[in-house]
Amino acid sequence: MGYFRIKISKSYSKEKMRMKILLAEDDASIRSITSISLKKVGKHTITAVVNGREAVELAQKESFDLIILDVMMPEMDGFQACKELKASEKTKNTPVIFLTAKAQATEVQLGLSLGAIGYVLKPFDPMKLHEEIEHILNLKNSGAKAA
Repeated sequence: MGYFRIKISKSYSKEKMRMKILLAEDDASIRSITSISLKKVGKHTITAVVNGREAVELAQKESFDLIILDVMMPEMDGFQACKELKASEKTKNTPVIFLTAKAQATEVQLGLSLGAIGYVLKPFDPMKLHEEIEHILNLKNSGAKAA
């Protein structure tokens, strides 16, 4: 069982995508770094919550361009949150990306089978995070999945 790392190719589009992103991360420092990175470097609008249940509930009330989920969170983990988001008519087409340290092949495969479009592994470079996310979204638009 190997580990996966997203690689950014030189052919990747540098066009900036401004998105409204929902971030579910229980670790306050990672939540803060991720939010600051995506706001300052990526120029995205971020709404952050601390668990999967809050993410699912908020996504039913507001529309987001992207949902980023940690895997290991209290109350509802990222896998269950992804499953519920993909089962909902309102959120089934919203892209989901996992931001996690859980990168074993079986876990990656589970997340993708639940409907996630890719993974970003912790630790990540805050200055490159928005590029990794945009790369995953570009792969999605081309029909591929990032793992």
